[in-house]
Amino acid sequence: MPEGHSVHRLAKQFGSVFAGERLAVSSPQGRFSAGAALLDGGTLLSALAHGKQLFLRFDGDRVLRVHLGLYGAWSFGGDSTFRGASSIGAPRRVGESEQPSGSGDGDGDAYGGPPEPVGAVRVRLVSAHGWADLRGPTACEVITGAEEEAARAKLGPDPLQPSSDGTVFVRKVMSSITAVGIQLMNQAVIAGIGNIYRAEVLFLQGINPWRPGRQLREDEAAGIWADTVRLMKDGVREGRIITTTSEARNGRPKRSAPNYVYKRTGEPCRRCGTPILTAEMAARNVYWCPQCQAA
Repeated sequence: MPEGHSVHRLAKQFGSVFAGERLAVSSPQGRFSAGAALLDGGTLLSALAHGKQLFLRFDGDRVLRVHLGLYGAWSFGGDSTFRGASSIGAPRRVGESEQPSGSGDGDGDAYGGPPEPVGAVRVRLVSAHGWADLRGPTACEVITGAEEEAARAKLGPDPLQPSSDGTVFVRKVMSSITAVGIQLMNQAVIAGIGNIYRAEVLFLQGINPWRPGRQLREDEAAGIWADTVRLMKDGVREGRIITTTSEARNGRPKRSAPNYVYKRTGEPCRRCGTPILTAEMAARNVYWCPQCQAA
């Protein structure tokens, strides 16, 4: 599932290439025809990411709320003025491509409008200079501004929003006996963290994922927030999650050794050499070093 940094990259891209544009909105797949009709011909005013949810705000008090979930992805294209990633989201085989999206049909010819839809395109947005296709989201609906506020009120603070208050997270996580590893995946506690950031941040802080939140010191909880902010900002810049330092990678490129513990079961810890452990936690695998995260 795309984590919060990817959704913020989406919001940034929509804001830069579609904001202020009048958009043709359709549902080639047909499953979102009613919602598309409500947005068709509207102007995109702004785009906002809160955690893993994207809110595209149109005039007329209409908002397209999208949660990509496990399989959702956006793809983009356009003319020579249209710049940005050509795809953002899941599944991993789609990933992200940073090549300029200068040819709408991908063959290098002059832009002549969006290509024919490929696959089950839930929503297609088209401006004078570019297009965006959404496939496979968990949630895709048209709501009002008030409903957006209500949806966001249910979410915890987002580490990538400058206005977010880390003390809110600290208070929430320390007030519960629930294991910190479970709490970090709870979007009502902190919005945007997924399985990779959870594993990596807890490793960097030396905190065992099974430790109850109430057993955290305030400086430890604050450290989790600070590392999450730092790593997610890196993720926005890099277009992927990279948590290791060059020293930890031993000269290997970022892509070959991006993580400390995530999906490294049985491999030696990059700090102490102890084999990395994994176990199921609330229906998801969690990874940790039993030596570096002993408590």
